Amino acid sequence: MENALSHITVLDLSRVLAGPWAGQVLADLGAEVIKIERPKSGDDTRAWGPPFMRDAEGRENPAADAAYFLCANRNKKSVTVDFTTPEGRSIVERLARSADVVLENFKVGGLKAYGLDYEALKAINPRLIYCSITGFGQTGPYAARPGYDFLVQAMGGLMSITGRAAGEPGAGPQKAGVAVTDILTGLYAAIGILAALTHRERTGVGQYIDLSLLDVQVACLANQAMNYLVSGNAPKRLGNAHPNIVPYQDFPTSDGYMIIAVGNDAQFTRLCAEMGIGELALDARFATNKNRVVNRTALIERLCEVTMTRPTAQWVADLENAGVPCGPINSIDAVFADPQIKARAMQVVMPHPVSGTVSLVGNPLRLSQTPVTYRTAPPLLGAQTNEVLRERLGMSAEEVAALGAKGII
Repeated sequence: MENALSHITVLDLSRVLAGPWAGQVLADLGAEVIKIERPKSGDDTRAWGPPFMRDAEGRENPAADAAYFLCANRNKKSVTVDFTTPEGRSIVERLARSADVVLENFKVGGLKAYGLDYEALKAINPRLIYCSITGFGQTGPYAARPGYDFLVQAMGGLMSITGRAAGEPGAGPQKAGVAVTDILTGLYAAIGILAALTHRERTGVGQYIDLSLLDVQVACLANQAMNYLVSGNAPKRLGNAHPNIVPYQDFPTSDGYMIIAVGNDAQFTRLCAEMGIGELALDARFATNKNRVVNRTALIERLCEVTMTRPTAQWVADLENAGVPCGPINSIDAVFADPQIKARAMQVVMPHPVSGTVSLVGNPLRLSQTPVTYRTAPPLLGAQTNEVLRERLGMSAEEVAALGAKGII
């Protein structure tokens, strides 16, 4: 069965997370993704550890790739090229001639000095789709600034609504535990590239995609942004509570915590019945979600009194039987031990030349006709340099060896 993107070649000049994440999505869907890296050092994240990959005997190997690199570079080919040199620049340019997509996250104008910007590559490949990811976009007063996920989570408003509410112990702004802005930007990049490929199929014309981490973060404020735009009131931090739905947060149990996520009035009625406090569902203060939001403090205090009477596992079983959305707060090891995660194959094991095998997080896409494939583990630095230069550019073994001797590849 052919993959959805097996006819597409992506030249990936990006590093760290947002760009590589987009490249991995495209690679999982079948695209040939050629990752261009600096000779000797490669993508910065290869060194972002510990933890680092262990060898086949389980011994630590600081020279091996970091777990961070492994999370975003599956199914790619690593080609090391120093494109600050004329010979290296020529290699990347020749690869771009036959590529469908170029993906990069250099600072604004960073590739222009090397003749690898969109206008230069468009001149030799008008069908090229060129996606640039930057912190703040190609225009605007912040365009020249470097942008990082943590910084953008702050500037884009996410940290103003993440963390415990003012006045509570530990209150204050808090970032998400994962670089969510980078991940979301990578997903938007993949979506934009797929849209541009569809447009090109109809017109034969490529295009430029300007993607900003800050734009993405603002776009993904979702209901919180609309809460502000509709009301004129800036949302505040509520800890694990929801600004528009009650009860929808964490609750203490006799042995820890659990999540209750009531999405409608019928679920609230079933919750109260299971808790033995059915009268609350008839109380005018709590009968509708609108009133529960207004009277959240009194309601949450009463519910907490009840949730502390049973352990988490018992509550989850009882509330699931009652048709009330709920669940435990899992640690990462518990996530991968969860039977649902196992059933959905969200952990995949692939062969690796250093460790023998490597466990990776699976792709969540489930396509009936063109499923994602796991073809190769994240590559060793420069592992496919010779292959790509010889097969795609027709270089001889002697030419490749000469470039290596000069440190260009």
